Amino acid sequence: MKVSNSPWLLHYDGSSCNGCDIEVLACLTPVYDVERFGVINTGNPKHADIFLITGGINTQNKAVVEQIYSQMPSPKVVVAVGICACNGGIFKECYNILGGVDTVIPVDIYVPGCAARPQAIIDGVVKAVALLDEKKKKRDQKKAQGGSGNA
Repeated sequence: MKVSNSPWLLHYDGSSCNGCDIEVLACLTPVYDVERFGVINTGNPKHADIFLITGGINTQNKAVVEQIYSQMPSPKVVVAVGICACNGGIFKECYNILGGVDTVIPVDIYVPGCAARPQAIIDGVVKAVALLDEKKKKRDQKKAQGGSGNA
């Protein structure tokens, strides 16, 4: 099976306590080295294939998350890291928390934990790369069946 060539990963911190963000950064260190799986960290949503988001969605960051997601090219994969990103976590009863990431954008992979461990985050990223490959394969098959119209 052909794998994606260096999918780019965009990390966004919603309204979290920064515990999961510290663990995401730990994944980038030589100890865990998530880049050995071919992913590259980027700050530009227009170049990103995988959207890694930590923290819950609140009234202030809802529009930002929607905008980042809309700027990413298709196919794309969304990974919710930490229990706050999965369902709002301990903050879900707060007046300004709307819930997990899936209240605003579709989530493909959930990585629970408070804070999510680097091993779990890396597992989620590896699953995201595999899912991205699957989505690209389906897109290419659809193009081949329907033709591009540029013959």
